[in-house]
Amino acid sequence: MSDQGNGVLDSIKSVLFPIHPAGWPFIAAFAVVAVVLGMFSDFLGWIGLIATGWCVYFFRDPERVTPQRDGLIVSPADGLVQMITRAVPPAELGLGPDPMDRVSIFLSVFDVHVNRMPADGSIKRVEYRPGAFLSANLEKASQENERCAVLMHLEDDQPLVVVQIAGLVARRIKTDVRPGQEVSAGDRFGIIRFGSRTDIYLPEGCSILAIEGQRMIGGETVIADRNAREGVRVGRTS
Repeated sequence: MSDQGNGVLDSIKSVLFPIHPAGWPFIAAFAVVAVVLGMFSDFLGWIGLIATGWCVYFFRDPERVTPQRDGLIVSPADGLVQMITRAVPPAELGLGPDPMDRVSIFLSVFDVHVNRMPADGSIKRVEYRPGAFLSANLEKASQENERCAVLMHLEDDQPLVVVQIAGLVARRIKTDVRPGQEVSAGDRFGIIRFGSRTDIYLPEGCSILAIEGQRMIGGETVIADRNAREGVRVGRTS
């Protein structure tokens, strides 16, 4: 195969692989259905093959390069910044009624759904709460939808919260961290399937560098800086 062909294959592999372990049962099921459909109709077989390809694409878990510097907080998820506001963190974490800066990231079914830790620190609480499956782009989804809230303390003991929120299509939240665990920025900590939202509640004193409408890359895009003192950023569509 030519160098150009090898380059194309390498590019495809870098996008589709590795696959998150949670995806293999679904990929296998889609593939079996595709084979069965193909026995009845070539057209249905192609539909099944396309669906299987989409399933592989959905559960992709690409490597990321996480910026390293004191004070940086990176995005916990791929997706679009839907809103930036102040809100009270989930009650089950016991942080009290004081609001924190919250950045909400909406994940479509085409985004990588693997969640990553936004900073170095230690996990203090992991609290799952069942709930509704409203569209994840609604404000009330933060309070009413099924969710798993993770409270971590940064190295100076300040709290930071990441919440995995189920959406209209999402029906399963998987969280792979536990209280007492030490984590680093960019570490994988769970996955949501299939469309969803991830909220991050930031400690006081952060400069929020994200803007509404900006696309985030989980584990890479800097969402806030605890050491910066710049003003609020505004965006412009271009």
